[in-house]
Amino acid sequence: MHSHFNGLKTAMLIAVMIFLLSLIGWFISVSTGSMIWFWVMLVIGVVTTGWSYWNSDKLALRQMRAYQVSEAEAPALYRIVTELSQKAGKPMPTIWVSPQPQPNAFATGRNPEHAAVCCTEGILSLLDERELRGVLGHELMHVYNRDILTSSVSGAIAGVITSIGRMFMFSAMTGMGRGRRDQRSNPLGALLFAVAAPFAAAVIQLAVSRTREYDADEDGAKLTGDPLALASALKRLETGIPANPMPRNGNTEIVSHMMIANPFNMASLFSTHPPMEKRIRRLEEMAGY
Repeated sequence: MHSHFNGLKTAMLIAVMIFLLSLIGWFISVSTGSMIWFWVMLVIGVVTTGWSYWNSDKLALRQMRAYQVSEAEAPALYRIVTELSQKAGKPMPTIWVSPQPQPNAFATGRNPEHAAVCCTEGILSLLDERELRGVLGHELMHVYNRDILTSSVSGAIAGVITSIGRMFMFSAMTGMGRGRRDQRSNPLGALLFAVAAPFAAAVIQLAVSRTREYDADEDGAKLTGDPLALASALKRLETGIPANPMPRNGNTEIVSHMMIANPFNMASLFSTHPPMEKRIRRLEEMAGY
């Protein structure tokens, strides 16, 4: 298994988030001449990171409108997850289904004892049971490698930064906050920050995503004992995702880097996922092809 020093990585992400929000607060304070914004953003950083630690799983599941399923409602899912978690000797996560028609899946939570695995209705319709087993092996290894806290917190960080960027964009476009007492405000600076904020959010997600996808592919294939099952699933997703586009908005963007495949532009330079063809080739090489 690949643990990735994820406790340290998450601590570093939290520190980066508090620093970035404090920097934003300083920028606003210099622009407006009031230091209150520095302290406001510092408090937002501390509160948001604490909240994201305890509630990141709930946030991701809510953004995808997921609902928890029972064994009677999803017997195949339960059978596969039970078998694989027992084989790994690890706790079994709760199982959720999202009504999204796009085929995809993700894992979330703060640790293996408080984790959830979610499949979209689209992936349940697209894949056969062998391929679904490969996908669930991949997602379970995100849980057991402790990737999920890192990815969940980075998603929350990205969401906050993007939201603040949009707030700046609105302020710059409407001239809000440029009253007589605020002659020093800088709308151009606000506009530049609004443009840079989504880029910064993407870089944060990119920094924690690509390597862990390769490792979850490898470890998941070892867990199932069938690398070609996951390779076959990825081939189906490669065509199934563009055929069923997911709406791109604040909700789905927060969760996108957690998914087994990029739900948006799969070939993007700043994609949070490695190229699909490389993932498939590595799995085929594991199987001796």
